[in-house]
Amino acid sequence: MSGSLNPTALARLLGEWNRGAAPAYRELADVVRLLVLDGRVPLDVALPSERALAETLGVSRTTVTAAYSSLRAQGFLSSRQGSRGRTCIPRRMPAGTNGPGGATDLISPNALAGAPGLAPPPGLLDLAYASLPASGEVVHRAFAAALTELPALLPGFGYDAIGIAPLREAIAARYSDAGVPTTADQILVTSGAQHALNIVLRTLAGRQDKVLVDHPTYPHALDAIHASGCRPVPVALPHGHGWDVDGMEAAMMQQRPKMAYVVPDFHNPTGRMMSDAQRHRLVQAAAAAGTVLVVDETLRELNLDGVSTAPVAAISPAVVTIGSLSKSHWAGLRTGWIRAGRSLIQRFAATRTTMDLGGPVVEQLAAAHLVRSLAEPLPARLEALRGNRAALLELIGGILPDWQPERPDGGLSIWCRLPAPISTALTVIGPDVGVRLAAGPRFGVGGAFEHYLRVPFTLPPAQLETAVLAIRSAQDRLDAAPQLRRSLRHTPAVAIA
Repeated sequence: MSGSLNPTALARLLGEWNRGAAPAYRELADVVRLLVLDGRVPLDVALPSERALAETLGVSRTTVTAAYSSLRAQGFLSSRQGSRGRTCIPRRMPAGTNGPGGATDLISPNALAGAPGLAPPPGLLDLAYASLPASGEVVHRAFAAALTELPALLPGFGYDAIGIAPLREAIAARYSDAGVPTTADQILVTSGAQHALNIVLRTLAGRQDKVLVDHPTYPHALDAIHASGCRPVPVALPHGHGWDVDGMEAAMMQQRPKMAYVVPDFHNPTGRMMSDAQRHRLVQAAAAAGTVLVVDETLRELNLDGVSTAPVAAISPAVVTIGSLSKSHWAGLRTGWIRAGRSLIQRFAATRTTMDLGGPVVEQLAAAHLVRSLAEPLPARLEALRGNRAALLELIGGILPDWQPERPDGGLSIWCRLPAPISTALTVIGPDVGVRLAAGPRFGVGGAFEHYLRVPFTLPPAQLETAVLAIRSAQDRLDAAPQLRRSLRHTPAVAIA
């Protein structure tokens, strides 16, 4: 079970849901359904009781009862005897559930493919994830070498909360070569960057502690912050204008967050790179406020324009760095790491043993080979990504001329300002026209970024053209269906505490 949602929290998520375009119960059911589809209300969460929600919203209990009945009929709310209904995803969307002109008349069952955690059906172009296929031969060769080395480790127990020595030594050498002197005992190997962030959060921040974040930022980082019981302190990144370091300094001094989570190399979703001057100011501000600065370098190797900057950890030994092979080589490796001072690494390892007892040994042996030859697959990958980036920017300019894309310095995606607050609407109906998207509000706090959409350039140009044409079709469809746009415009994306 995933817990319950109290009526005040659901009311915040609903926003101005009662627009008068349809009966109140139908509008309430529509917005709750769309919150589930967009992942803003997770699956298997108990909704408030009918009486409590009616009192909070200031409507009759009959309205809430009818809305819940509609959600049950559509398959978005379970019907368990003697218990509150819990959110779920139907196997298929009932036809015409909301009647003529209702939102579900505009969304096919394929829209469910956009729900978080569900794999898209074959043939759907997936732009919800900014990830690449494996660097084929390089990854295969690393695993073949790992298998030849495995027998030497078989006499051991196989548990290692810090990570096998060859991989930690290889990662430490990479940092040292980049100007950050590092030893193996300053490295903790994790099962990816998300695992690393969860370990850091559990170790350094407690419930109700504040965590400063870029805004927008990586959505799963926000998920981890909320899941740990912490409160994000967002500082806006002005559209197309780098980082608001003045704002970050002010937020640290006024809010005194326990942690700051930033992505300076190449920011997800904007693809920006923070300047050296801004890095120095950020480190100084964190030190002055007593804030632990946590830097996510998962995308650092995807430097499309060859801009040179020093790792943030080169400025201060107090910086905690998270890294991963997911973007440079393959997300399927599930190999990441934390670089920090020795004493912090020991604390992180102690926390890690409450979550798991170590990572798979063969994958770590293979990762050691990949880290030692990290540059091998990158030139070809970067060249292909530069071509994809140019193609996507040209396609957006030609097919979606009223969009405002921001040219990224690196990374895997383009952050686009839309002509209207239609990001969630595009995401909900996107699968019906053949494309899966991640709505802008997934990258923010408090319902922000309905005017934005992240579009990865991880597909080859021909598929990118198909995807952009599909998005154009979805936007045209919205222009012809104002009732769907209205039902989504006032649906803020507030994460559940």
